[in-house]
Amino acid sequence: MDQSLYQNYVKILNNELVPALGCTEPIAIAYAAAKARAILGTFPDRVEMHCSGNIIKNVMGVTVPNSGGLRGIDVAATLGIVGGDADRELEVLEDITQEDIDKTKQLVADGFCQCKLQEGVENLYIVAKVMKDEHFAEVTIINRHTLITKIVKDGEILFEHKVSEESPDYVDKSLLNVKDILIFADEVKIDDIREAIGNQITLNSAISDEGMKNHYGAEVGRTLLEVYGDDVKVRARARAAAGSDARMGGCSLPVVINSGSGNQGMTVSLPVIEFAKEVNASEEKLYRALVVSNLIAIHQKKYIGSLSAYCGAVSAACGAGAAITYLYGGSEEEVGLTITNTIGNVGGIVCDGAKSSCAAKIASAVEAAVLAHYMASKHHCFQPGEGIVQNDVEGTIRSMGYIGRVGMKITDTEILNIMIDRVNVDEA
Repeated sequence: MDQSLYQNYVKILNNELVPALGCTEPIAIAYAAAKARAILGTFPDRVEMHCSGNIIKNVMGVTVPNSGGLRGIDVAATLGIVGGDADRELEVLEDITQEDIDKTKQLVADGFCQCKLQEGVENLYIVAKVMKDEHFAEVTIINRHTLITKIVKDGEILFEHKVSEESPDYVDKSLLNVKDILIFADEVKIDDIREAIGNQITLNSAISDEGMKNHYGAEVGRTLLEVYGDDVKVRARARAAAGSDARMGGCSLPVVINSGSGNQGMTVSLPVIEFAKEVNASEEKLYRALVVSNLIAIHQKKYIGSLSAYCGAVSAACGAGAAITYLYGGSEEEVGLTITNTIGNVGGIVCDGAKSSCAAKIASAVEAAVLAHYMASKHHCFQPGEGIVQNDVEGTIRSMGYIGRVGMKITDTEILNIMIDRVNVDEA
């Protein structure tokens, strides 16, 4: 494999597969607010949060981690200001104390934080503005949960970031394709991805264990095992769902994310881990399979974007299904069939925010991916011209990306309108 392409793929994995505490949207809000407070240099009198609709949608129904069960943009921002450590980025709320929670409750009740919908901006858009008397500091995050693009203090721009090919955090995701991903998975030196993949196995398995042992959310993972038994096809769904049960329910354990999402990070990894156990795969084979899973998911998301009305569990489950086919020695063709079959089945699941039902959507997407794997193993596949299925897997991925990015824009808007009571569906 060409070395520049090889290094680009390594960098994609190491940049994308990072630990995060709790749902990444409230954490990104807490991070922006904590950073703004640090820039201001003193505790503010008030804070304004300006957020895109997708951010609002993904914060409304999910518990802010380490908050004692609290929810909301105002809670996430205030808790970040009160006790957050911006230097820890996606683990900004790791060291929150009960005193911090109590102070946050009081400040929220007093109207300390004002939240405003910012329209006509990127899907992932956050501005945290903290004020003390006549002084203010403002931090802007765009497109990636920790990508600060501007810092302003008292009207002066202290920092402005524009990603270019010379930027240290630049990676070229346009180079991703199924064929090269499989070649890379076969050739990658395990030590080059050991930390990222190893952390994903360890951390995501731990939160799945937590979801299986305790009562979180709607208990989708526990219900699956109790009702359907412990066949590997059930375990693959249940383990991923249980991790989401815990994460959406406010569990404080971190997970390794994929495409900026903890739910997607769990969906690409936990089903693959279960199938690896089933076939007694070596550690090396598991690592290589998880390379496939993660990169296939990222490949799809590059067309869709970080946040949209398209449920990211589907693209993540596609990755998991492809990796399961890879574990069983499937060919490039069979991996492609698995992806196509998954998209052709559950490509229409919508995202209506982060919340407990994400666990059920994950279970459904993984079930579709496992079915897609078994169909591919028998060389059964949905045909070009049937819906959005194209002549090859890359075309099918692009068509689903177009639907998610362009076709579902109005869907995204109307989902948000329903969630923030802008429309009365009974009268519509």
